[in-house]
Amino acid sequence: MNPLRVAIVGCGHMGLAFAKAFLHYNLVERAHLLLVGRDEAHCARLRAAHSGWPAGALGPAVAGYDLVLLAVKPQDFAAVAPGLRAVLQPAQVVLSIMAGIPIGRLQHELAHRQVLRAMPNTPALLGMGITGFSAAPEVERLRLHQVENLLNATGRSLFLEDESLLDAVTALSGSGPAYFYYVVQAMIAAGRQLGFTDSVASLLVKQTMLGAYHLINSTDQSLDELIASVASKGGTTEAALREFEAGRLADTLAAGIRAAQRRATELAGQ
Repeated sequence: MNPLRVAIVGCGHMGLAFAKAFLHYNLVERAHLLLVGRDEAHCARLRAAHSGWPAGALGPAVAGYDLVLLAVKPQDFAAVAPGLRAVLQPAQVVLSIMAGIPIGRLQHELAHRQVLRAMPNTPALLGMGITGFSAAPEVERLRLHQVENLLNATGRSLFLEDESLLDAVTALSGSGPAYFYYVVQAMIAAGRQLGFTDSVASLLVKQTMLGAYHLINSTDQSLDELIASVASKGGTTEAALREFEAGRLADTLAAGIRAAQRRATELAGQ
């Protein structure tokens, strides 16, 4: 099998994170990875920052690559689409990681059938992301497996036959890191109210979060059992959990996630 050739259109943080992951795991050879910049000045900066990486503006050269990773901002897609449509070849696969733009619109504006849509999250920058993805029926099985391997280079991936579920992926895991940051921020603020300095409160909360994450992943206990193992009857944890329940914290979190899903669906229809 010939080496996979990948062009990345849109070389911001997420596009470059994917490029680095592909190279790190030897999924794509450096000579077969093209960074597509906005203009020649941008390409020059990419070449200077990433020595040895081919970089060029959107043009005929893109036609020579097996897969085109579309990583521009969603609001920039309309400006990029005509140039990309002009050079795409029928056998190429387009993988979009733009939020809110459905496969049907991608196929229409690019006049191209072999399209996949993925929703990564920002921990992909560290190789610890989770990416939900869907594919148009025209995508060949071999290409589907190749894309899955590429996505797994940034963490883990989950294939969804029903593309509409990607809006839920956006709400749950795409936006999810911000929810955890919000909780951590609130806990650190509570620590300050209890008399700790910012640095001490931050250390206590962050290390607690890290340890709890590893316990979740390394035990056979359910979440209810893990909670019960900390919340002894009549103790301090039980007092806190009773307050959370009185404030309907779980319901508030669920309502926020549903609001994110609705917004993702609205954006997909614009």
